[in-house]
Amino acid sequence: MALIDLHTHTTASDGSLSPAARVDRAAARGLAAVAITDHDTLAGLPEARAAGAVRGIDVVAGVELSVADGDRGVHLLGLFLPDREGPLAEALAYLRERRHTRNRRILDKLRELGVPVEYKAVTALAKGAVGRPHIAQALLDMGVVTSFKEAFTRYLGVHGRAYVPKDKLSLARAVALIHDEGGLTSLAHPYILGLAGPALAEAVSRYRDAGLDAIEALYTEHSQAQTLEYLALARRFGLAVSGGSDFHGAAKPDVDIGRGRGNLRVDIGVLDVLRARRRKRELAGDGEKGLDPLGRPV
Repeated sequence: MALIDLHTHTTASDGSLSPAARVDRAAARGLAAVAITDHDTLAGLPEARAAGAVRGIDVVAGVELSVADGDRGVHLLGLFLPDREGPLAEALAYLRERRHTRNRRILDKLRELGVPVEYKAVTALAKGAVGRPHIAQALLDMGVVTSFKEAFTRYLGVHGRAYVPKDKLSLARAVALIHDEGGLTSLAHPYILGLAGPALAEAVSRYRDAGLDAIEALYTEHSQAQTLEYLALARRFGLAVSGGSDFHGAAKPDVDIGRGRGNLRVDIGVLDVLRARRRKRELAGDGEKGLDPLGRPV
């Protein structure tokens, strides 16, 4: 059985391995394909594609976006993105600029808590987009915390004392941007929604109506019961299935590419179905062309 991983991160965002090293690790683990899905950036894709050509691994170009469904935060994967820059790249550039503003607000809060962290010390730790994992590493280096988990629990997570919300696209706009680039969208790690049963079904139904293509039913953190529920929802709402480890490297040292914590298995047939769905969309057309990054007709 050929295995794949459709959710990984590199140093272009908050992973600890370069795009080429990420592809090398996928090859070492015997994977047939790997998706690079960095947060709010496509910067790692050219290097990953080049490494994939050398190593004989199918590299799927992707991105992970934090989007808004009303007051609820949702993570959305875009897969099968093109090399050319378009409205999606423009929107991502805006989000990265807003990320810097958020980072500085987090550091302001930390300073008020008696934990002075210099932004230059944080940016020195990043090779791509700067985010909370780099602030966590700075806290670790300063001896303020003893682990990434403690950094997020005490300071940087949703319930942390220095947490600052992230600027987000609406889910509908993010889906439209990805579709406009010829990509597919997948609901990433649905367990983080904190929903189950009818409430989850209602949300997934709305996302499907907004254009969602797939649900990441196969994922490192999902229990067997959750996986079965998400697979059932995919069948019920006519969605494809996606799957991946969410491999970051040092930030999640117990999560390995393609394997999660040891029991993750995503068959290459998952990728074949997603590609067939993308081809069907291309033939049918999705009616979302001709919009600028803010969703206005051009």
